[in-house]
Amino acid sequence: MAYLRDRREELTGYQAGSDYRPTLDLGNDFVMVYGIDPEMPERVKHFKDAGYVVHLMTGIAWGQYGDYLDGKIDGRDHWDESQYDREGKKVLHNPTIPYMVPTVAFGDYLTEKMKVAVDAGVEAIHVEEPEYFEWSGYSPAFKREWEIYYHEPWVPPHESADAHYKASKLKSYLYARIITRVSCSLKEYAKVKYNRNLRFYVPTHSLISYIQWKVVSPEAGLIDIPTVDGCISQIWTGTAREANVYNGIFKERTFETGYLEYGIMQELVKGTGRRMWFLHDPIEDFPTYEWENYELNYLKTLVASLLHPGVHHYEVCPWPHRVFEGKYPLERPFFNWETKDETAIETEKSKPIPQHYSTLLSNIFQMLGDMDQKNYYYEGVNSGIGVLMADSGLFQRTMPDGVVNNGGITERLAEIRHKNDYDYAPKRDEELMEIIAKDNEALFDFEQNKSFPSFFGMVLPLLKYGLPIRPVQLDNVKRYTGYLSDYNTLILSYEYMKPETPDLNTALVTWIMQGGTLIYIGDGSDPYHEIKLWWKDAGYNNPAEHLFDLLGLGRNPADGTYNTAKGKVLVINKAPARLSLSETVAANYREKVRKLLLETGCNWEYRNDITLHRGPYIISAVMDESINEEPKVFNGIFTDMLSDSLDIVKEKVLKPDENTVLFDFATIENEDFRIIGTSARINSFDITEEGFTADMKAADRIKVFARVRLPKAPTEIKAFNENGEEESFTWSWDEETRTVLYTYESANQPIVLKGKF
Repeated sequence: MAYLRDRREELTGYQAGSDYRPTLDLGNDFVMVYGIDPEMPERVKHFKDAGYVVHLMTGIAWGQYGDYLDGKIDGRDHWDESQYDREGKKVLHNPTIPYMVPTVAFGDYLTEKMKVAVDAGVEAIHVEEPEYFEWSGYSPAFKREWEIYYHEPWVPPHESADAHYKASKLKSYLYARIITRVSCSLKEYAKVKYNRNLRFYVPTHSLISYIQWKVVSPEAGLIDIPTVDGCISQIWTGTAREANVYNGIFKERTFETGYLEYGIMQELVKGTGRRMWFLHDPIEDFPTYEWENYELNYLKTLVASLLHPGVHHYEVCPWPHRVFEGKYPLERPFFNWETKDETAIETEKSKPIPQHYSTLLSNIFQMLGDMDQKNYYYEGVNSGIGVLMADSGLFQRTMPDGVVNNGGITERLAEIRHKNDYDYAPKRDEELMEIIAKDNEALFDFEQNKSFPSFFGMVLPLLKYGLPIRPVQLDNVKRYTGYLSDYNTLILSYEYMKPETPDLNTALVTWIMQGGTLIYIGDGSDPYHEIKLWWKDAGYNNPAEHLFDLLGLGRNPADGTYNTAKGKVLVINKAPARLSLSETVAANYREKVRKLLLETGCNWEYRNDITLHRGPYIISAVMDESINEEPKVFNGIFTDMLSDSLDIVKEKVLKPDENTVLFDFATIENEDFRIIGTSARINSFDITEEGFTADMKAADRIKVFARVRLPKAPTEIKAFNENGEEESFTWSWDEETRTVLYTYESANQPIVLKGKF
């Protein structure tokens, strides 16, 4: 039973920027001590003494690296290794910390800094957020790297699509290089000095998030680094609430965006045997929201992640001190976007975390250790339908000068978003959508803004109607034999990404000929088709022409469905961003997909929910903007895992924009003992004919609830602290589920329960 496990399984963990203290003793398996400051070894020791497996996490793009920048390490000033924008300004994380160009010298500096963590006994190192901003690429260090890599003089990225694409591709390479260099050096150091196998991980945002935010990072390229043991998918409310456009309406869609983000991150390690932790954050970086908003959106991202059963490891909280010790909302009277100054102050509205939320979070943190469930299925259409993405989508998010002349789309959407920050009613701008629909320059401008309309235009009309579509990593097609074997239908467009090599098209054609179904959406209008890559050398105007030629359809097939060997191809000659502009266009596209799926034996009946049965858990989200506004009703006997007191319910009603996690007692009819849910980490639970003994511990200031199935009803239960003194404690028995529910106020003390039958 995963509730009862050795911490070395490392199923759940968190990152801590502060020292160990009772309010942060969350009962997870491991802790990532953050930063390589002088106090780091002492912090490592304190968390080890508390029983945690200890890792180190630090930034690889930014951090407290002033000694390197100021030349105190080697006598050379390194400020020219900051990222610069085209105006010659440094790209800053905060006023004194720049985002770095990942040079060889910087990598060697980081290696030496992190050797101290290896000496302190950490078992793994995480270098987070390898981020190179797309609008940078103008610093002296980057110009040097360009000349070394391309064997030609540097070209300003804004001058042409070729220059911009090449600059972005180089940025990705530079971060892959530094990660390779640092991980190899540290693993060798640990092996030589301590004969210890050090593990190395890269926490990173999703490909979707980085494309939206115009940040270049290796992403799938991390798989090609043998010394990288896995990743943390840094997805949370702050990434998932980025607004997008569906049916012409611009607004936040936290659940849907989170579902797609976690989906593409699952693909990052699929078939590799490497580790992936899904991250959640009970609040987010912006401190101006109220607790109700944090909780609402946290639960959306939580459920979105649980709908991907290929991952069962979790980072439960990035900064628990700001959750369990902070007060919100904070007022931010000033925010400087250039220096990232986030000055924020408490007001009379600022409150500490509500008791029900702290308990609920504690319940969820423990529940996440029980997600390694081998049996699962989706209601309705099961997964087997994907939309292809590639790292090259990071390389073309900004149009070079001269391509977009009218502009203004991004600014108009930003104005809508600003008005919508505290009002979740849909916002529609018919005039704006009409301009985008008719004008290619406006479309290109629209494509560049954070709403990422090409991708969401293809995906949201399907996901919103209950199709559990998954993003699929195109780059992996040539990495792994049989990578596409789990999919029967794929959606593809080269209007927002490019196949880096022609063999990607060859692999897709082979998959289609063997029975796969491809839906291609695109009209060849993307200016980045003009870059000097392989399809131009082969005489094609764009990579889709090469794909169609291989399929025997000619270079420019008309709209329609084509049979090819055992497979099918649906061609839609439309820029995918246009699918997001109106309800009529989305509905027409959705119906084409539904009919095609029916032809291939997949009967997609429209519904407004995504529901996964995962072992004993039912995980479900009902979406708004769908086929109807009908609620989804579950009948049976359940524990509501998203209630702080682990309530027993016989009917659960989900309205649109609501979600749930239920424990279904029908799945454990033959089990006499099972931990159903708990706010405290249960270290042992021993049952005899006479009774039971349980040992547990929770963080300070948590009202603990725990529900446990027992072979029969207890006649007495008492709780004792580590000194053998009896503690205040209440319990009740539910005969129908054969569960005991007990509760007490935690002061971070070990508690022993002794029950009699």
